[in-house]
Amino acid sequence: MIALKDRTVLLTGASGGIGSALCDALVGVGARVVAVGRNEARLRALASRHAPGRVVPLVADLAADGGPARVVDLVSRLQPTPSVVVLAHAQGAFGLFDEASPEALEALVRTNLVAPMTLIHGLLPLLRAHPQASVVAVGSTFGSLAFPGFAAYSASKFGLRGLMEGLAREHADTSLRFQYLSPRATRTAFNTPQVDAMNREMKVAQDEPADVAAQLVAAIVSGRRRMQIGWPEKLFARINGVLPGLVDRNLAAQLPIVRRHARP
Repeated sequence: MIALKDRTVLLTGASGGIGSALCDALVGVGARVVAVGRNEARLRALASRHAPGRVVPLVADLAADGGPARVVDLVSRLQPTPSVVVLAHAQGAFGLFDEASPEALEALVRTNLVAPMTLIHGLLPLLRAHPQASVVAVGSTFGSLAFPGFAAYSASKFGLRGLMEGLAREHADTSLRFQYLSPRATRTAFNTPQVDAMNREMKVAQDEPADVAAQLVAAIVSGRRRMQIGWPEKLFARINGVLPGLVDRNLAAQLPIVRRHARP
């Protein structure tokens, strides 16, 4: 268990759909949130919803050169420094792999994997200084279940899951913990109209951001190392790990739908 009341939490992706809901939920349990995002107007609006000082906006692009280092430098001057880091930023990518440009693929991996890796690396000295600390990655079902139309995105999330799992095992004998928590489809602007249309046709359930945020905060407090939100996503992720051929056959039947929506 880790009590979040009066802790400083560094939250990336705070101006996004899940991120802003997470910020509200974290403040709701008494945390002070350093809200990192690229959209200054959204961050200021987010801060204005709460009492002064509860949300500290920090405008930064983690995918830019020097972005993670700048965030580490700024938060290292806070008192107290963050003892909980929640990585909720992500770049989406829906489309057929062979139609993506090399530049888009590189930007995707830089945002979804390299930036978290670099940020965690820079924050480790700060986190180790606390008697108890956590790093939480908000992942995706596609980090356990690669999906057609999301091949590159799935690869970046598989990598993030591997990073968190490896770090959790490296620090198993310390008070620093690492958690990989996976929402399923969530009703936010992160999904393009094409993704929304495909989800409707395939009858994919979508959760509300506030509901997802509540489950994520509960998992952070309880210390769950892994969590997949939603059914049947939880079942499919487990089957994919044991009997991937069953999932192959199921998704093969859905390919015509995916291709129709994924093509420009």
